[in-house]
Parts: sequence; C-alpha cells; structure tokens
Amino acid sequence: MPEYDFDTIVIGSGPSGEGAAMNLAKNKQKVALVERYKKVGGGCTHWGTIPSKALRHSVARLVEYNSHPLFQELEHPATLTFSDIQRHTESVIKKQVSLRSGFYERNRVELFYGEARFVDKHTIAINEADGSINEVTAENIIIATGSRPYRPDDINFNHERVYDSDTILSLKRNPRHIIIYGAGVIGCEYASIFRGLGVKVDLVNMRDQLLSFLDKEITDSLSYHLWNSGVIIRNNEEYDRVEAHPDGVVLYLKSGKRIKADCLLFANGRTGNTDTLDLDKVGLKANGRGQLEVNGCYQTNVENIYAVGDVIGYPSLASAALDQGRIAAANILQEVCHLRLIEDIPTGIYTIPEISSVGKTEQALTEEQVPYEVGRARFKDLARGQIADTTVGSLKLLFHRETKEILGIHCFGERASEIIHIGQAIMQQTNGGNTIDYFVNTTFNYPTMAEAYRVAALNGLNRLF
Repeated sequence: MPEYDFDTIVIGSGPSGEGAAMNLAKNKQKVALVERYKKVGGGCTHWGTIPSKALRHSVARLVEYNSHPLFQELEHPATLTFSDIQRHTESVIKKQVSLRSGFYERNRVELFYGEARFVDKHTIAINEADGSINEVTAENIIIATGSRPYRPDDINFNHERVYDSDTILSLKRNPRHIIIYGAGVIGCEYASIFRGLGVKVDLVNMRDQLLSFLDKEITDSLSYHLWNSGVIIRNNEEYDRVEAHPDGVVLYLKSGKRIKADCLLFANGRTGNTDTLDLDKVGLKANGRGQLEVNGCYQTNVENIYAVGDVIGYPSLASAALDQGRIAAANILQEVCHLRLIEDIPTGIYTIPEISSVGKTEQALTEEQVPYEVGRARFKDLARGQIADTTVGSLKLLFHRETKEILGIHCFGERASEIIHIGQAIMQQTNGGNTIDYFVNTTFNYPTMAEAYRVAALNGLNRLF
C-alpha cells in the first residue's frame, strides 16, 4: 500500500468542509484542511450566512423598537446606518472564527492556508501566501470549496457603487436608494435589511413572483409585507445594461425602463469555486456554474475524490452542507454508502419577518391529487404574539384528510426558523406518530409562540366533516 501524508485532505473550511474534517478526525483519521482565506469558516462565516443574518438581526430589532407601542411617544425614532450594524456583525464573525479554530486544534486537524490545486488524484499543491508551494498527499480528497456570487462579464464590479452579496459587506456610505437585482433568497433578505434602515429599495425580479418554490400563500405574504414597507418590486424584468457613474448607478431594463440609485447590489445566482483547482489534472470537469457532479455517496467520477456543499449545487444550504460533509466522511470511514440527507430539509429565509417551511406546498399536493386540509394560526391571535407585539405572521399546517398525517408546514413571521423545528420533529415520527393529533393532545407552555401548533391543528380539524 502506498504511504500518504494524510488519510484525507479537505479543501475548504466552510460548513461542509468542517463537517467532514470533524467526523474524520474524531474517528482517528489523520486529516489536513486547506483554506485559501486567512481564517477558517469559509464564505458562510465571513461573507454569507453569518454576516447577513447578523445584519438582519440588528435591523429587525431596530424595526421592532420603532414600532413597539412602549416607544411610540419618542420624539424621534431610533436610526442606524449600515456601518453601525456592521460593528455587531464583525463581533459575531470574530466569535465564530475563534470557536471554529478551536474545533480544528482540539481534534488535531492540520491547517494549511493557501490556494489548493490538484497535481494528481492523491496530491494537492498549496500556493501559500509567502509564494512557496507545499505539496501534500492523501488517500482521499474532499472538495468543499463552496461558491461565490455570479458576476456577469458586462457589469463592472470594480466600480465603487456596484456590489455583489460578498462585497456589499464593505459598504461604507449609507445609501438613500439601492437597486437589488435578483429576488431570490439573498435579494429578498437584503431588501428587508436595507428597507429596515430606511433606504429606498427597488427589487428587480426576473420571474413573475418572489421565491416561487415556496407555498404561494407564504410568497404572497412576503410580497405584501415588502410592498407595505415601501419596497418597489419589479417582476418579469431583466437587465439590459448597467451604467455606473461617480454619483450613482443607472440600471437599464429590457422592458425599456430605467432606474437610477446610489448603488446596485447584483444578487442573481452563485458560481462554484472550482476554477483554480486544476480539475483537468484528475479528469474532472465542472458545469457552466462551476459545480461538480456527484453520486449518492458524494463521490465524483474519481473514486477517491468527493465533493460536498455549495460546490455540488442543490440544496445550497449551510445546514445541509454540514450534514453532507459529515455523511461523506462516514462513507469514507465505513467504506459503504448508506447514509443520506433527510428527505424533508427545512428552508429558512431570513427576511423581516422570517420565512421557514418543510414538506409539501399546497400547489404540490393539489398537483399530486392528495386529499389534504389546512390548519392555520395567526400570530396576532396568540397571547405571546400580542405580548411581544409580533403580530405579523402565521403558521400553516397541511395534513391528510383521512390519516391526519402532516404533509407540510409553512411559517411566516418572527422566529419562524425556530418555530418550524417543532413541527419538523413530529413529521419525522414513524408508526403513526406523525399526525396533527399530537398538537391537540400535547400541553404547550402558555403563553408561547409554539402554541400556534395547537391552534392551527384545532383549526384544521374543524374543517373536517
């Protein structure tokens, strides 16, 4: 048997890379991790999930403060600038890096900082910051390099008024007006953030509705709430060109419209970070979006090379990426492929208010001709919602009319991403445990937002005949 420097090399320290490295190291493998940035955590910690959610939290508290009846008598509402909320974000990032660095140290994972590229299927060359090149070998290699914002060639992202979802974190001035091109998850989240800061927002959507993968009632709720807060939503639009000037940006749309603003945030898709890996050296090829194809075991076409996280595309969630890395490591350790992601992965969208869902939508159930019924609970009817003044939002349960099996859960409102997990846990029960009867027969703390499950279940049962 050939001798290698390591059992496994992991490229990338985001959630998927961390999940893989930790599982392997805890099972006595000798593991190396290569990170091209100066600190661990990947895009999730430094530019994506953690920063955007920290920004959102600060703005949501500002909105809550200014709208709460206790503070209505203030002469002037509280205000924050983008730079103000960045300070909280930077402190969270610092804590996350410290926490994750400790994981690698305690589990004796050797860290290399530099740009990784393949030499052959067992060898990685690392271009380090001082210009030196370090070659390391391993029996298995896991690609967990993540993704970056998609940048069309005809837009000048070097201009000081043009941003993507990574570089927007470097925004210093507080804009009066921003154009957000792309109304996916990232675009909608930043639309909420900037509007909460009092910035005029034009949200340009290429489709006919926002976040069409969600249940339509939830989508409609988000659209109404953004519209009611002052966001201008422009559906079925595509850009023709972008003109960036010293005093602002002009977006020309193919429909003939023109929008001028202080700056542009282009948030239309992401690209896998594979272009610098020299994949051709091992016979691999990424698709047009830089993503790699894998089998159910997260193996690429090369048996000892795995890929996990955003670099393989769907579902492109930090939560799922962590599990993908853990599962890929388990498959390496056990030399058998039997672990899989759960079928119903919860979706968390951190707009203001939040959205979270798991399971089927009404549209999917109707198309599949499943006899279902709906149970609803409005937050404004809950005692806890009234106490906390979080009255915007609702919980929606979809269940089978005959078996009462829970088929889908959809939540719009503050803390939705937390509330959803109560229902998710029941959906995973087997042997008849997954029914809305659980929520009727269980005693919930009172007053709580979790009580929405009991209210929604009773509401749904009242519809049966």
